[in-house]
Amino acid sequence: MPTEAPTRTQRTGLIPLLIVGSTVAALVAVGLLTITGADRPALIVVRVLTESAAVVTIGSLLLAAFLVPPQENGTLAADGYAALRTAGGAALVWTLGAVLSVPFTVADALGQPVTALLEPSVLFQVAGLMEQAKAWMVTAVVVALLALGCRLVLSWNWTAVLFFVSVFALVPVAVTGHSSGGGAHDVATDSLLYHLIAAALWVGGLIALLAHGRRGGDHLALATTRFSRMALVCWIVMAASGVVNAWVRLPLDQLLSSDYGLLVLGKTLALVVLGVVGYFQREKSVKQVVATGSGRSLLKLAGVEVLLMFLTIGLAAALSRTPPPVEGRVLPSTVELRIGYDLAGAPTLARLLFDWRFNLVFGTVFLALAALYAVGVWLLRKRGDAWPVGRTIAWIAGCLTVVFATSSGVGRYSAAMFSVHMEAHMLLSMLAPVLLVLGGPVTLAMRALPPAGKANPPGPREWLLALVHSPVAKALTNPFIALALFVGSFYGLYFSGLFDWALDYHWAHLAMNAHFILVGYTFYWPVIGIDPSPNRLPPLGRLGLLFASIPFHAFFGIVLMSSQTGIGDNFYRSLGLPWVTSQLEDQRLGGGIAWAAGEVPLIVVMVALLVQWARSDSREARRADRRADADGDADLVAYNAMLRKMSGKD
Repeated sequence: MPTEAPTRTQRTGLIPLLIVGSTVAALVAVGLLTITGADRPALIVVRVLTESAAVVTIGSLLLAAFLVPPQENGTLAADGYAALRTAGGAALVWTLGAVLSVPFTVADALGQPVTALLEPSVLFQVAGLMEQAKAWMVTAVVVALLALGCRLVLSWNWTAVLFFVSVFALVPVAVTGHSSGGGAHDVATDSLLYHLIAAALWVGGLIALLAHGRRGGDHLALATTRFSRMALVCWIVMAASGVVNAWVRLPLDQLLSSDYGLLVLGKTLALVVLGVVGYFQREKSVKQVVATGSGRSLLKLAGVEVLLMFLTIGLAAALSRTPPPVEGRVLPSTVELRIGYDLAGAPTLARLLFDWRFNLVFGTVFLALAALYAVGVWLLRKRGDAWPVGRTIAWIAGCLTVVFATSSGVGRYSAAMFSVHMEAHMLLSMLAPVLLVLGGPVTLAMRALPPAGKANPPGPREWLLALVHSPVAKALTNPFIALALFVGSFYGLYFSGLFDWALDYHWAHLAMNAHFILVGYTFYWPVIGIDPSPNRLPPLGRLGLLFASIPFHAFFGIVLMSSQTGIGDNFYRSLGLPWVTSQLEDQRLGGGIAWAAGEVPLIVVMVALLVQWARSDSREARRADRRADADGDADLVAYNAMLRKMSGKD
């Protein structure tokens, strides 16, 4: 239902609101840091400006991609295009803030004025040695490309891609801040990633929704309803991740006695107020928008919520500039500094099975995927539809395999020993993807999710269908590309020096694990996947693709077992683990694991492929029998007649 035409005040009131909100956030951050004795207010102003532009960019792309519908031909409607242009302008400001953050970060680390770093050669030479400065440079490049993309694209598909790129642009700075160093930096970094992404979606989405209402855009009720559901999830994620991050960084007895603890309490209080006030006002506003088609109540209340959000941004900026208290904390060991935690001893079978350290990223994501799958099966059975039990078992087992490989003792020791890392690698790239593709998640989603209908805006079912049929999915499931990525990643990662470099960074471990899972999934999907693949292969083609990968895996294991050069040798030696007497022997053990363990999943795949082949023949036979019953076996009669005719001629 179209909304009321906006007044001139409504159309022009958003920019002043953003200016006032950013100013309030900057003043709050500078004031709090002045009270605590910190300096460099200019850095705080730049940081607040950058974060404000980031949330506006992400929120505007969220609105254009998922909150308002595109046109029937797949191009953006007027509302989506307006949000896209807003995102492009905000991305330029974000780029400027990222560029300015490089010299300010370097000057802050060196304790010098920014004017001393105006020489580009000096600045880039010093910045190249600082992880935080390099992260800002990477962010500047990514966001500059994002701004360019916002000026060039018009289709919904590319707008969705730009949205995910904008979310990714938050990652480089997040994984190189305070949380990336010291003890328990794995948990601190993971929780901070959840916190920042949820905050950006919540704050940015509300600002974009407010801008949409002030423009008098269509589908305001739909956008408000979708955002309200997402906002509740974001608030829960922010609250949970904030508690985890503070628990890691702040001893409980210093919650009230340190500046860091007081800022945590202040931010927590602001989030609680925002969550409660925002939830009730959106529930009220949604009902009014749906009933009347007017967004006046939403605009009035959302403005107050946006100002409260900017206040929270100011508190967050001050918190990021305040180091956690160190009094009363035990100095972490070398092992804890390098990998984030200590190890109890040699990796016995009991420790590998039961010495767990829950991985916030993969553990949470795959437990959630298992729960969503179970909900989908329940919805099907609730309406009387059947779903094979074997598929459910396969999917749940695949999710639990990922959780086990990243959170059990295998995941705990994989960061410190090459042999255990190879165990996790085999589980994530060879076993878990096999089980996941046998679960048929896309087929289940297509049956469980209701279709939007031609007269309605596209919803989750249509978004998933667009992803499956996207050019990216078609390219990744191409047999030659899938095979090259699957087997080539083994050699490219371990024999190029990339693995040696990645060992020092927790975020690189996350990226490696994600790569193992995704590459394995895209390889096994066209081979044994239940879901229809964008590139369908005949049975012999599937079998040939599977056999083509076997020699590469075997040769990889043999190379590791016979190598005389240690992979990641400097990192592993720096840990000083007393039970690893020879790094080269541990590497050879890892090669043996890769050679032997890699064959077991291939046997499972072979059995699954043969079973699917047999079932396909059986289904074809049943279809032929039904066709014969329907037409009186016309094909057989015609064939016999042809034989009689040929016999008569002879």
